[in-house]
Amino acid sequence: MTPETLNAPDGTPIVLRSCQGLAEMDACVRLQIETWGYADGDVIPRRLFTVAQRIGGQAIGAFDPEGRMIGFAMSLPGVKPGKAPGAPPMPYIHSHMLAVTPKYRNAGLGRRLKLYQRAEALSRGIRLMEWTFDPLEIKNAFLNIHRLGVIIRSYTPNFYGVSSSRLQGGLPTDRLHAEWWMDSGRVQAILSGSSYTPPQSQETIMVPKAIAEWKASAEGVSRAEAVQSDNRRRFQDAFARGLAVTGFRVDNEGNGIYELARLQPDSGVL
Repeated sequence: MTPETLNAPDGTPIVLRSCQGLAEMDACVRLQIETWGYADGDVIPRRLFTVAQRIGGQAIGAFDPEGRMIGFAMSLPGVKPGKAPGAPPMPYIHSHMLAVTPKYRNAGLGRRLKLYQRAEALSRGIRLMEWTFDPLEIKNAFLNIHRLGVIIRSYTPNFYGVSSSRLQGGLPTDRLHAEWWMDSGRVQAILSGSSYTPPQSQETIMVPKAIAEWKASAEGVSRAEAVQSDNRRRFQDAFARGLAVTGFRVDNEGNGIYELARLQPDSGVL
C-alpha cells in the first residue's frame, strides 16, 4: 500500500507505511518492550512480526523525518466460519498490538495507524478487523468505540493469563473483543463526522476515573479488582441477553460510561 504522510500537532511530518527489513521489525519489538515493560516470556519476537506480514497480516510503522520509528501496529490474519449453512468462510484481521512513543501519545497517531490498517485491509476485500482491549482503560475505550465505531459482543476473563505488563497492575487480563466492521454505515458515518443515530441505549456500565491510579498503587489495586469483577459480571450478563456495546462517553467527572443496546438488523454487522 502507498505510504501516507501526515503532520503531527507540532507540524512534524510523519510517514505511515509497511515495515521493511529486519531492523524495522526489531524497532517494533523495542517499542513494544518500552510501552508495556514486558518480561521475555510475554514479548512478541521479531520473527512473528516478519511471519505476520508474510502470511497476510500487517506490520505497519510510523516514522519521523529521521526515519526513527515512533509507532507501529501489528495484526494477524484469521478466518471465521460462514454464518449461514453453506456460506463461505470469512477472512478477517486481528489487530494484536499497537504502540506509540510517549512524545506522540494523545496526539491522534494511534487513530491514524488504525485508519491506515483499515485502508490496507479494505484494499484486499477484508471488511472486519478485531482486537482486544482492557475494559478498565477509559482512553482506549473512547478511541475504539466513540472515535472508530467498533461494537462489542464478547468478554473473556483473564484472556492472556498472568501478564508482566506494568500497565496491567497485577489484575487478571480481562478483555473486551472489539469488532470493527470497517465498511459499515455506522463506521463510515463516525469516521466522516456525518450524522449518525446510535441504537437506543438500554443500560450502562461505568468505569471510575480513578481506576488507572488504583491499578498503579498497592493500596488501590483491591478497589480496581472489585470494579473489574463487578463489571465482568455485568458485561457477561448483558452479552448473554443479546446486547452489544454500541457507545461510550466520558461524563463530567471523567468516568467512562459504556452504553449497551440491541443492534439493528441493517447495522452492517454479521
